[in-house]
Amino acid sequence: MKGYMYILLCDDGSYYTGSTNNLELRLQQHFAGEGANHTKKHPPVKLLYYEEFDRIDEAFNREKQVQGWSRKKKEALINREYEKLPELSRNYSQYGRPEMSVVVSTSSTTVPSVPEPVEGTEMKPSSTTDDATVPEPVEGTEMKPGSTTVSSVPEPVEGTDTENDK
Repeated sequence: MKGYMYILLCDDGSYYTGSTNNLELRLQQHFAGEGANHTKKHPPVKLLYYEEFDRIDEAFNREKQVQGWSRKKKEALINREYEKLPELSRNYSQYGRPEMSVVVSTSSTTVPSVPEPVEGTEMKPSSTTDDATVPEPVEGTEMKPGSTTVSSVPEPVEGTDTENDK
């Protein structure tokens, strides 16, 4: 049974992504206010995009994939600007968020020892991050490695629990 993944433009400017085995009937339902909750609250204006699949489960899987995309990535798909999709697929763990802040505590904690490398061998970091080296914070200073802000944190007040003490 064929399946379809589709994207609708709603009256509030939002996009609705769905899947069905009968695109024409499902569109009639949406436009009559009988569709999904989102399209009942925000009536669709027009069909922007659809894909046809040999099986409904493939359309449903594609719907779930596209629902997780950013608005910009959906717009690239709608506009058939396929060359933009890889660039819009970059994730934050790989490329970082400019507005993201990381706080480094200067409180004393137990750090596990790192074994010294055996002569003639190469040590590889367990993480796949390119910039695995993080400079040591200088107490009372603010450092900005790359686009991530690292701020010092005041020592905990005596008699209070810290996360590492629990």
